[in-house]
Amino acid sequence: MKIALKRSARWWRRDAIHVATLFLAVLLQVSGCASEPAPSYAPPPSTFDRSWSAAIAAARDEGVQILSEDRASGVIIGNRGEQEVTINVRNQADGSVRMEFGARGPKGSDPGLAGRVSRAYDRRMGR
Repeated sequence: MKIALKRSARWWRRDAIHVATLFLAVLLQVSGCASEPAPSYAPPPSTFDRSWSAAIAAARDEGVQILSEDRASGVIIGNRGEQEVTINVRNQADGSVRMEFGARGPKGSDPGLAGRVSRAYDRRMGR
């Protein structure tokens, strides 16, 4: 009987080693599987922010020197020579942004400045 017990204990140890090895192999296989990282999402700038930046850049494109920027009231004031340029940026109830471009100065100054700033704004907005 002693021989039978020794033999069964040897078989049990050998089976336990096989089971443990198999368990580790499966564990390593499972832990080696990695999912792709979730794509990061960066929200685009708000419509107002994008419009504000484009309006300032458009004015500078046309040679307007920015004198003041009041983001809270949505007013940008600048000048080019003797002309004063005013740009109003307003949020609408539907989420869109309303832009107003104006230029005033002495008689004989550049009458098309406001229109050129508006067209430069459209280009910057991809229109």
